Order: sequence, then structure tokens, then C-alpha cells
Amino acid sequence: MSSRPGAAWPLVAVFTAGYLASYLLPTVVGRLSAHLGLSPAQAGLVGSALLLSSAGAGFALAGRVERFGARTPARAGLILAAVGYGCAALAGSVPLVVLGVMVGGFGSGTATAVAASGIAARRDPHRTSSLGLLTVSATAGVLYLTIPHLGGGHRLPFASIALVALLVWPATARLDGARTAEETSSPITGRLPHRRSGLVLAGGMLVWSMAQNALWGVSSRIGLDQAGLSEVTVGAVFAAALGAGLLGVTGAGLLGARLGRAVPIGLGTVVIAASIVLSSSARNLGSFATGEIMWNTVYPVVLSYLIGLAASLDIRGRWAVLAGSASSIGVACGPLLGSVLSEEAGYQAMGLILGAATLLVAAPVTAVALHTGGRPLVPGSVRRRGGAPAALLAATTGGLSGAVPKLGSPEQAVTELRVRRRRLVRSAIRTAGPDGGSGQSNAYASTSAR
Repeated sequence: MSSRPGAAWPLVAVFTAGYLASYLLPTVVGRLSAHLGLSPAQAGLVGSALLLSSAGAGFALAGRVERFGARTPARAGLILAAVGYGCAALAGSVPLVVLGVMVGGFGSGTATAVAASGIAARRDPHRTSSLGLLTVSATAGVLYLTIPHLGGGHRLPFASIALVALLVWPATARLDGARTAEETSSPITGRLPHRRSGLVLAGGMLVWSMAQNALWGVSSRIGLDQAGLSEVTVGAVFAAALGAGLLGVTGAGLLGARLGRAVPIGLGTVVIAASIVLSSSARNLGSFATGEIMWNTVYPVVLSYLIGLAASLDIRGRWAVLAGSASSIGVACGPLLGSVLSEEAGYQAMGLILGAATLLVAAPVTAVALHTGGRPLVPGSVRRRGGAPAALLAATTGGLSGAVPKLGSPEQAVTELRVRRRRLVRSAIRTAGPDGGSGQSNAYASTSAR
């Protein structure tokens, strides 16, 4: 990515196209079950195949987006999404639908990986990720209001995702292109920083996302079967819930880092667990709508802070992509887990199990937020455990802005030596004054810049 990020809206647009499939998962799974003759577990398995393919793309691209540039992989991902979901919409047999779903899922994951890498490199990743969640929630809300009135069987949700991918295509012209040979040959690559915190966060996001999407994948069935609502009413509840999510994400964007990340993540996860239990035990419109709206209000807020936390661990976006891909695996397993639990134990018992799992994962993820402090490493900022600003490190080593060497590495030792020499030069110039010693100081300065 460029060391001077441009406008945020192209990243937000690509983020929306990549995330939309998971947001439409309830209607996708529900319509596959209703119109293709699949059981709820089989429909959930198709949804899981979509999201596993998306996660695979994220793992494949982790740390590689900056090598290829953002524009090319983003366009490839959008093409795969449009073709895959388009074919799934046109297909009438289950094997062809599954094939299209997996191709489209890989495209969605590619687009999401590009967006995550770009967001991590921005000065305020939390604000940009909040804007992305705001946009995808609004898009999904509009679709939930319109799709139930248009019919179309399983075709309409897939066609909608493919259409959004095509509409986002022009935005990729504003993304960075491939790097030159000189840029890609920078010796400062470094190992992943904050490895222990990153692994805990990635594992926590996997379980956290699995619990959330186990409920989300069967929410439409809860409304239709257990609460006795019509598809139009369920769609209206989802639209209202996503609208409440817009307010939650807007509030999170305005709040920013004033409370840090630990409080919103920890407290929000507790509220989410209670919402899961309430929604899964709903027997009427009131309890179903309350649970879904409360859950959808808080869920994107916590997710925006988790994305921002992952981005703060590595400015190159590697932890943002890896944690996002781990989250995608959890998302992928969610529909199948929710379908199996609901069939074997019932919706209410499923909610209790998922709520307990959500509470258990709150502690380690909140601990990561407390330990790292959630301070993004951006040009001009200082590494939490010491070291020079990222912009200075880039200037003195010839690397990319934000490509910070590993602590204790030879690259960092050379960097620190050069920084000390520059300080000595400034000190010598101040001591020598305008007359004496200026030639020597200038000569010394010229050698220190090599």
C-alpha cells in the first residue's frame, strides 16, 4: 500500500462488496432450504462452504497485498464474486449452486483482504472500518426490505451480491497499483509483531464469530418456525435491526478511542451474549424483534473495535487479514453449527450454548485490548515498546513508511545507529555556531545520510 493513503471511500466500497455475502447469510440459507429442497443443515453447509472459501482467500493473501498492489487483487476478487454469485443465481441444480458459491466466496474473501490491508495502513483504522460496516449494514438493510417482496427463489440474494460487486468495480481505479521492483525489494519485511497477542485475538475472533453467525444463520428460521412470523415480517425485523446497527456503528465512529478498546469489546460482548439468549428463545414478534435489534446494534460496534485492534497490531495489515480470515472461518462454521444445534437441541438450548461460548471468549480478547493498548503504529506515532517513529524509520532505511523492523534485528540496530548519528550532527551544528566547525558538520552530515 502507499505510504500516503488516499481517500477512504474506495476501501469502504471494496469492504462492502466483500462483507455483503455474510450479511445476507440468513436469507441465502433460508431460501436455499425453501426453494432447492435442502434441509436446514444442508443449507447451512452451503453457507459454510461460501464462507470457508472466503477465509481461504484471506489466508492466501495475508501479507501479499502490498506486493501486488491493491488494485489488481481487488478487481480479481470483484470479478470472481460477480461471476460466482451470478452463476449460482442462474443455476438450478445444487452442485452448480455450490460451485458458484465457492467461486463467489473466494472473490468476497479477496476483496475483504484488500480492504483490511488498506484500512490497517490508514491513520485511523477504526474510523475507516466503522464507515465500512456502516455502508455494508445500510446496503444489507435495503436488500432485506426489498428481497421478500420480489420473490425469485434462491436467485435474488445471489444476484444482488453479484450486482454490488459490479457496481463497486469503478472504485478500484482509485486504489494503488503494483509496486516497482525497487519498492518490493525493501529488505525490511520483519516477522509478525505482537505474535502472542495476535494469535489470541485471531483465536478469540474465530470463536466469537462462530457464535454470532450460528445465531445469524438460523435467525430467519427462528422467526418463521418458532415465533410464527411471515417472511415479510422477518425481513422487516432484520431491516430494522440493521438500521439500529447503523446507529451503533455511527456512535462507535464518533466515540473513537475515547474509552479505549477494552471497554467496548468486553462490555459489548456481554450484551451480545444476552441478546443471543433472548433472540433464540423468542416466541412472538416482540421478543424476536427486541433480541435481533439489540444484537445487531451492538454486534457491529464490537466488530469495528476488533478490526481496529487487529489493524493496530501491524501497520502492514497482516494481523488484520489473518484475524479477519480466522473470523471468516468462525463465520463459515456458524451456519452449520447453528443448524445442527437447533435440530438436535432446539433453538433455546442453542442460544444458551452460544451465549456461554461468547462470554468465555470475552476475557482473552479484552485482555489483548488491555495489553496492547490499541495504539495504531502510523507515520509519526511511536511504538508502544520503544523505537523510533515509523516515518523516521522509513526515511533512514529507505523502506516503506510503516515497514518497521523487528525489535532486536540487525535492521533496527542500523536504524538506531543512524538516528543517533543524526542527533549528534544536530548537536554539533548547534555547538559550533555559524562560523567554526560548519564544514566538518556538513561533511559528517553527508556521510550519515548514506
